Amino acid sequence: MELHQLRYFCAVAETGSFSRAAEQSHVAQPSLSQQIIKLEEELGARLFDRLGRSVRLTELGKIFLPRARAVLRELEAAKGDVVERKDFVGGPVTVGVIPTVGPYFLPRVLTSFSRKFPQVRFTVVEEITPVLLDRLRAGAIDVAILALPIRGHEFETKPLLTERLFAALPKNHRLAKRTALSLRDLRSEPFLLLRDGHCFRDTAVAACDRARLHPQVIFESGQFSSLLSMVGAGMGVSIVPEMAVERKSQCRYVHIADEQATRTIGTVVLRGRSLTRAHQAFLSHLHRD
Repeated sequence: MELHQLRYFCAVAETGSFSRAAEQSHVAQPSLSQQIIKLEEELGARLFDRLGRSVRLTELGKIFLPRARAVLRELEAAKGDVVERKDFVGGPVTVGVIPTVGPYFLPRVLTSFSRKFPQVRFTVVEEITPVLLDRLRAGAIDVAILALPIRGHEFETKPLLTERLFAALPKNHRLAKRTALSLRDLRSEPFLLLRDGHCFRDTAVAACDRARLHPQVIFESGQFSSLLSMVGAGMGVSIVPEMAVERKSQCRYVHIADEQATRTIGTVVLRGRSLTRAHQAFLSHLHRD
């Protein structure tokens, strides 16, 4: 049974004529008549009595008519729902973010986006890069915000921002009043760094390698807040991205004079995944913000 057969059947029932039904349905009358015959054959029952130039519903046709109309109404309602939802920006969005970005970048972005699209419901997952990439592959998160570049041809990436790196020093440090320094100036200092597994650990170590510095790491943590508290207490020095610089803290932040001492943050999605309007709106907001 085809939907167009139901439409033709309802048209004939409403007009009482094959010719007028064909004209209303924008189809040739022989084609419409043939489809009605096929429908009757499939049902195993006559739906119309042919009375010369007019037709009349049989008793079985009268029973079938409200059912056919109900099917067509449901179809139109379903189409309307799809069109409405297609243009609707709402529903769930799960965002994955690395710990060295989340607390500094996301609050402002989520707040401004939610003002524009209050029907979007966010879930935020904070994890290290390998875990977030696994969850992207599994479809457990929709969008990830990570340090670029990443490995994997199955992902689509787009840069958001590039930020400078800073040396975090105790307030009374001998270099605290400088506007810039080389990491080699800190070769005798104890270092406090993020633990292995955090991508910014690799960024910081790469900056040290370029300066031919082998840092003496005395403390490791998973959070910048812990590192900076220890730096402020005079335990040593650290390296942080620009977004983690706290103006009202017990530390002094000095720009690292190395053009490559930067970090690029970007969005990552699974290549080929179908994105909802909410996903697309959030990505657009991120890249416009």
